[in-house]
Amino acid sequence: MNVLDHGYVKEVEHWGSDERIIESARMSTDGGFHGWETDYRLLSFLWQHAHHTPFEMAGVTVEVYAPIFVTREWERHRTQSYNELSGRYVTLPNEYYIPSIERLMAGKQANKNKQGSEEGFTHAEADKLGNHIYWATHDARKHYEQLLESGLARELARLVVPVNQYTRFRASANLRNWLGFLGLRLDQAAQWEMREYAREVAAIIQQRFPRTFDLALKESSV
Repeated sequence: MNVLDHGYVKEVEHWGSDERIIESARMSTDGGFHGWETDYRLLSFLWQHAHHTPFEMAGVTVEVYAPIFVTREWERHRTQSYNELSGRYVTLPNEYYIPSIERLMAGKQANKNKQGSEEGFTHAEADKLGNHIYWATHDARKHYEQLLESGLARELARLVVPVNQYTRFRASANLRNWLGFLGLRLDQAAQWEMREYAREVAAIIQQRFPRTFDLALKESSV
C-alpha cells in the first residue's frame, strides 16, 4: 500500500479474528462461537460497553516506510512494540518526503490551531516553498554522504539528516490498541501525512477484522 511519495504500509502478519474475540469473551461461561446471526450482538455489546479485554486476543504487525517526523508521531503510541532501522548500523536511504504542490497550498500555518495547517498559498508560492524544501534536503544529503566518505562514524554523520528522511520500522499491537491508535490518527485534527498512513493501517484492520472495524470505526474514512 503506497503512501505519500515513497512510503508504504504492509502487513507482516496477523493473529486472531472476529470469531476468536467472541470465543475469548465466552471463556467466562465455558462457551464458544455460535454464529454471526446471534454473536454479532455480543460483539457489539462488548465494544459499546467497553468490555475490551477480548479485543486484546487478536492483532496485527505491520512494516512501515515513512518520514522520520511521521515515525516520531507514531511512536508516541506506547501501546505498540517497535523496531526501527538504525542509522548507526546502516547508511540511511536516499529518499526524502517532498510535499506535493497541493499539500503545500494547504500548508499555511493555521491561525486557530497552533499545531495545524490550512489553505492559504497560491500555486506559485507553493512551488517556491517546495523548491526550498527540495534544495535543503539535497544539501543535507550531500553533507551526510561527505561525512561518511570522510570516515566519520554513521552515528555522528546522521546528525545532519532532516526529519523528511525516510526510515523503516515494524509496529505490532493487539486489536484493542490498534483501534485506539486509529481513533486518534484518523481524526481530522491529526496531521495530514499521519492520517494517510493511518488510513492504510485501517484498511488492513478492516480486511482482517471486518465486524469489529464496523463497530469501532464505521464512520472513519479509510
